[in-house]
Amino acid sequence: MSILHKNFKIAVALALLIGSQTASAQVAWPVVTKQTKPWARWWWEGSAVNKKDLTWNMNSYHDAGLGGMEITPIYGVKGHESEFIQYLSPQWVDMLKYTLQEAKRLDMGIDLANATGWPFGGPWVTDQDASKELFWKNYDLKGGDKLNEAVVFVQQPLVRSDGQAPKITDLVEPIGSNKNLQLMALDQVRFEKRIPLTVLMAYDGKGQSLNLTDKVDADGKLNWTAPAGDWKLYALFQGWHGKMVERAAPGGEGYAIDHFSKPALVHYLDKFDQAFKGQDVSSIRAYFNDSYEVDDARGQSNFTPQFFDEFIKRRGYDLRAHLPALFGNDNKENNNRILCDYRETISDLLLDNFTKPWHEWGKSKGALIRNQSHGSPSNILDLYAAIDIPETEGNDVLRFKFATSAAHVTGKPLASSESATWLNDHFLSSLGDVKQAIDKYFVGGVNHIFYHGISYSPKDAPWPGWLFYAEVHFNQTNPFWNDFSTLNQYITNCQSFLQQGKPDNDVLVYYPLFDSFSEPGDRGLLKHYDAMKPDFKGTGFESSTEEMLKKGYTFDFISDKQIMALQTSGNHIITGGLNYKTILLPDSKYIPLETFSKIMDMAKAGATVVVYKNLPSEVPGYARLNEREKAFKDLLAGLNFTTSDNGVKTAVVGKGHFLIADDIAPLLDAAGINRERMTDGGLQFVRRTYKNGNSYFIANNSDKAIDGWVDLSVASSSVVVFDPMTKKYGLAKSRKQGNNQTSVYLQLQPGQSCILQTSPSKVSVANYTYYKDADKPVDINGTWTLSFTEGGPTLPQPVKINQLKSWTDLGGGEFKAFSGTGSYSISFKKPAQNAVAWQLDLGKVCENAEVYLNGKKLTTLIGPQYTVTIPSGQLRSVNQLQIKVANLMVNRIIDMDKKNEPYRIFYNTNLQSHSPSSKGPDGLFTAINWEPKPSGLLGPVTLKPVKYLLIK
Repeated sequence: MSILHKNFKIAVALALLIGSQTASAQVAWPVVTKQTKPWARWWWEGSAVNKKDLTWNMNSYHDAGLGGMEITPIYGVKGHESEFIQYLSPQWVDMLKYTLQEAKRLDMGIDLANATGWPFGGPWVTDQDASKELFWKNYDLKGGDKLNEAVVFVQQPLVRSDGQAPKITDLVEPIGSNKNLQLMALDQVRFEKRIPLTVLMAYDGKGQSLNLTDKVDADGKLNWTAPAGDWKLYALFQGWHGKMVERAAPGGEGYAIDHFSKPALVHYLDKFDQAFKGQDVSSIRAYFNDSYEVDDARGQSNFTPQFFDEFIKRRGYDLRAHLPALFGNDNKENNNRILCDYRETISDLLLDNFTKPWHEWGKSKGALIRNQSHGSPSNILDLYAAIDIPETEGNDVLRFKFATSAAHVTGKPLASSESATWLNDHFLSSLGDVKQAIDKYFVGGVNHIFYHGISYSPKDAPWPGWLFYAEVHFNQTNPFWNDFSTLNQYITNCQSFLQQGKPDNDVLVYYPLFDSFSEPGDRGLLKHYDAMKPDFKGTGFESSTEEMLKKGYTFDFISDKQIMALQTSGNHIITGGLNYKTILLPDSKYIPLETFSKIMDMAKAGATVVVYKNLPSEVPGYARLNEREKAFKDLLAGLNFTTSDNGVKTAVVGKGHFLIADDIAPLLDAAGINRERMTDGGLQFVRRTYKNGNSYFIANNSDKAIDGWVDLSVASSSVVVFDPMTKKYGLAKSRKQGNNQTSVYLQLQPGQSCILQTSPSKVSVANYTYYKDADKPVDINGTWTLSFTEGGPTLPQPVKINQLKSWTDLGGGEFKAFSGTGSYSISFKKPAQNAVAWQLDLGKVCENAEVYLNGKKLTTLIGPQYTVTIPSGQLRSVNQLQIKVANLMVNRIIDMDKKNEPYRIFYNTNLQSHSPSSKGPDGLFTAINWEPKPSGLLGPVTLKPVKYLLIK
């Protein structure tokens, strides 16, 4: 494929992604594509895949409503060693090509991790390309003295393992030549060896520094006599960090790469070039990188061979002249400024020598790049901005915003998430739990969900099949699998809107990374950035954004580099094709001169700049400090603030102005920023624009039902409400408010969500139906027939019950151990009350329920609410109600653990414990101490008559 054709292909792919932004949303559900469906990380354990089971698995994924899979090879399954396929071998590439072929048949997408496990690494990573760590020694000399000891450093041996840790003496180099690597599951290895001297510097404490490196001979002897004075010598040695690929697949075991070295990346990716040479893998949509996770080990990967040269090029001075300050032995200000420059250089190298060239490599393949930038010692906003699909993870909306903000600010249409990694302990998470977690991602701006994850498992593998140690177990053996499509359809319905249009946020919040760069950490030279905590805990950045989130202000984070690309139009700030109303400085101490100058220029052009509590007071870093400080102080001197009645101070700058206040609400109010007041009632939201108006995703994450008027901060003549769980929609009752705002009437139960679409004109669509209670509910009592249709370890015999309760309380052990589906049936007469409809409430359900009335399926309910509204005309004089309930995997797992039946059959990590109650003597997961969890239909089941709610 020519480079021209490859670039055309990538352009087409991006155009398809971006095209949905400009489409005018219709008063109907948007068209479903594989991109609007949820995707999943797909663990290839041991890469022990075969074509027959690949087809079976992919058919089942497609039928469940998944739009694509991300292949990540991982550790293997014991007993299947003969089926292991070496990573990137011709046989492995053949399986990849077959998968791509099947994906095309099923109209599914395929992404591929650029590694097994994480981080990037493997047996082809040489010592030269492996991650490096800086070690140092100090020596003191007086004038006229010579150093008596050798300037040498011997790296101490170290083995960290997630499996059966060997002795270091049992390992040989290179690592890939050792046997039983799957069994050992090495996480970090350092061999005892003398490591090379990088630099030896001498300082006299009076500003003089001498480079003595070339005066050290091969044996480490320093041939130098100290001149007059007291001298402190700093010897720096370049060692090996020793980080290995975590959870590596066969053929992927080896050292992690040096992420700060472009040659190391080029050599690493060349392995893929060679493996794919002459092979058609062009339908891979994107290549993926899991979170940085290099330094979750002893020490830090904090150096690279060309670091000092790179530092001079980027910072303008030689770091070697300031090593005492780097290691905290100068005055506090110098210590902080030199450390800041060191960290900024590391950040630049991760961006310029890893992220950007990796993106270019993917582009040359006609593929996108998906990246988890968090966890790295870098400005993660810039890393996220340098690739195509930023990906986040976790359970904190502010954490999500680092990835989604970078997508918004740079005009990227998709932001993805590693979703439902560990919601609870193993086997305890329901589809309803997952739904609530996904809603939080949507609120945080994510619009491309990836489950974490699904393990490839042979069709005939004994129950519970092949599992991964950190997931909800989205596998065909899970009893909720038959209902999985309901959750996937819900996500598809939501994402079909969330991938349309553009984000609609008002405020850009400056990311004050230099405040953190300039403060010492407790883990070594580097800090690693992921979320607000720990490095921004207690700062104005944290408190201001938490308050904005709570109060319903819409915002994105922005970095210094991204600020430099901002444009203004009148009082609007433009970036990524979006218009923002203001930029907020969140009580930061440091800001680069270039950044503040740019902000001043934007204000002069008409922009509004808001300052929370205090203006920045210093520029970061060491080089040309006096010159930069003077220029910065001159800019500050141009701000002359006057105080208004609401406590907000104002300084006019050209056509715009600065506002400063100690409280967010009056500050943003003075800037003309409207908030979404729905958050006062416990609702959370994300707002987007489309050609004809706005769309909202709204989730009720409170414990109270919403039944009333909800204010929107936008003007609208019509509002259409869409229920993504039922796919019903209609014209909502709405009314115009003052200040170009709208109120809409919503009915949302706890855990329920909806999508709103506003329009500046009247739309032609049927009215949305609102209901209210017409009378008291009627119990559905009598004798229920409970039969078990699928599951195990055995199917209990059918039973008749007069009172609903957990089937684990029905007597025998076969009920306690059962995981699967139980079908409840009962006949009931139509109640005597008159009603336009009836609300069937199943009460407590453990965990999913398919509801059938008179042989016709009404719905599948996954919680947290288990209600369905039935038009009165669907009820007969005598009715047959059937409710198929699927419980969780856990009860069968409890039974297996109590019987010591093996299912933790995996190399590397055999299911880590997530709580004290599940921790066995070996520290790993066991359910042996658990009691069976409630299962089935617990009720009470009621029918409540309802009537139309007429809203004036």
